[in-house]
Amino acid sequence: MSDHISGPRALAEPIADITDVYAFPSPERPGHIVLVVNTRPFAQPSDFFSDGLVYRFRLHPLTTRVPGHPVPFAVVAEEFAFDCVFSAPGGDAQGRYQQGTCTIPGGETVSFSVNDEQGGSAYGVRVFAGPRWDPFIMDAPAALKTIATGKLAFTDPGSIFLDGKNVMSLVVEVDHAERLHGVELVGVVAETLTRGKFNLRIERVGRPEVKNMMLAPKQFDPVNRDLEIRDLYNMEDAFHLGACYQQAYRARLNANLVFWDSLDGRTDWPADANGGHPLTDLLLADFLVVDLTKPYSEHGSFLEIELANRRGERCESCGGRTLNDDVMDTIFTLLVNAGNGPIIRDGVDRATRPASRAFPYLAPPNPDPPPRPEDL
Repeated sequence: MSDHISGPRALAEPIADITDVYAFPSPERPGHIVLVVNTRPFAQPSDFFSDGLVYRFRLHPLTTRVPGHPVPFAVVAEEFAFDCVFSAPGGDAQGRYQQGTCTIPGGETVSFSVNDEQGGSAYGVRVFAGPRWDPFIMDAPAALKTIATGKLAFTDPGSIFLDGKNVMSLVVEVDHAERLHGVELVGVVAETLTRGKFNLRIERVGRPEVKNMMLAPKQFDPVNRDLEIRDLYNMEDAFHLGACYQQAYRARLNANLVFWDSLDGRTDWPADANGGHPLTDLLLADFLVVDLTKPYSEHGSFLEIELANRRGERCESCGGRTLNDDVMDTIFTLLVNAGNGPIIRDGVDRATRPASRAFPYLAPPNPDPPPRPEDL
């Protein structure tokens, strides 16, 4: 499920579990970028954020490389970080409440109250936090059945796994001319870290399903078949992978991407002389890529910039990832047939409650969400 429950540590500490990350130009306020991180799968409408975590967005400017390069972008050293922290939840006769503070590049702070639909605003930044309807859509059981059987198991229609579940959403809307110095192309990741003098990264997410669909399966990996690799991957800096486990990540991706490519009975992604899959390097550069010079585009922008650059073509969209984009069809089609055949659909095309084009964008929470499965 995108990045829901993406490893043993996320399973043990669901409050720190990042389920999804989105980044896109604001459809409501041109000149602003919207950053969204969702955490705590199966959240209740009454839940609050952890006062022991830092919820961080990290943005780096990118420069394009020559067309056809396996990693289309180079990461610029400059970083823009937005750190959000929360007080311990309080309560009185009027109900329970929680306050948040977002520290922005330059050191200024923006204060906000959890569940305030208007959010808090200052210094070209607006922040919302609270439980919302989980916008991610995929027929997860069918995807897992596909991995288990080696045959595409999607049906039409499919079903959203536990439709109506909630997540804890943090939305940061940024004036990119004022706060990002007018940078045109950025890479975006979100992280949860321990709060205090020593910040330990618990989770980090760029693109959806890299961990659960592409790194989690072990049975195809001839090198590290017994290794649960996702917690190691979560600890890495998305913009600067360390050398220690990089070959393990490569071996796992090379093997699993060959599996996905095999599902239509032909090879659309031939390996190089060393057995490397053509998408491995691109996927290891695991951040969303957003072109801030282009307007909001609700559908079809996910991965468009990366793939256009690989082909030596001009990108047409803002890239990134929007809340209503059916990204799983894009991912499955890319992995299975490289766009050389029909769209590989999971049978789920839209959320039951789609996101809006007005802040805070995500749909209000389900007051009666389905319970968390006992076997998770």
